[in-house]
Amino acid sequence: MGRTHRIPLPALAVLSLVLVTLALALVFFVAPNDADQGFSQRIFYVHVPIAITAYACFIAGAWKAFLHLWKRDPDADLSSYVAVHQGLVFGSLVLLTGSIWAKISWGHWWLWSEEQLVLFLVLFLFYCAYFMLRYSVEPGPQRANLSAVYALFGVVLIPVSFLAIRLAKGLIHPVVFTRHGPSFHGWILVTYCVAQVAMLVLAYTLYRVELAGKRLDLRLRELKEVLA
Repeated sequence: MGRTHRIPLPALAVLSLVLVTLALALVFFVAPNDADQGFSQRIFYVHVPIAITAYACFIAGAWKAFLHLWKRDPDADLSSYVAVHQGLVFGSLVLLTGSIWAKISWGHWWLWSEEQLVLFLVLFLFYCAYFMLRYSVEPGPQRANLSAVYALFGVVLIPVSFLAIRLAKGLIHPVVFTRHGPSFHGWILVTYCVAQVAMLVLAYTLYRVELAGKRLDLRLRELKEVLA
């Protein structure tokens, strides 16, 4: 979809605010308590949508990286960088909320024996290294190409991390969707779906805001070079 057909950023910001507010209202005032974990299980409505949003950001970064390598579009490189950065922002929140959930469920903030925790940490650190690589090379085609290849390799870790969560023996993550459809019903499913949409829209809004700022910064630098 062309830029001219995108939702205006102010409208997108308002939509994000409405969705996040609605999601929080459903989480704390509508969704029922879990039979086993009680009130503390409500962190599920935050942790899982944030995790899926982080995966979506990394996948978007890989897609933009592919477009850069295919079309040699400098804007695709910048878009890939911003998407990966947003993925790390949400990835940090995944680790934070996951640690809180682990403390509630297992009595420990972190367990190295749990594959779902360790593999997401590996994914997170891999993308942290993306920025180390990017800023170790001078701006230009070489940096853009190396960053794009790195982002494409990183996307391979996403299904590994996701499958570890689905196949973990000591599973604390409820399986939301199965081959037979949603495993939840009623307000639990509604709350999750609203929270998931809210996180995705929020991430897209933050992506658009950061990308606009980066583009403006590049234009200002180009203008300074012309006037110098």
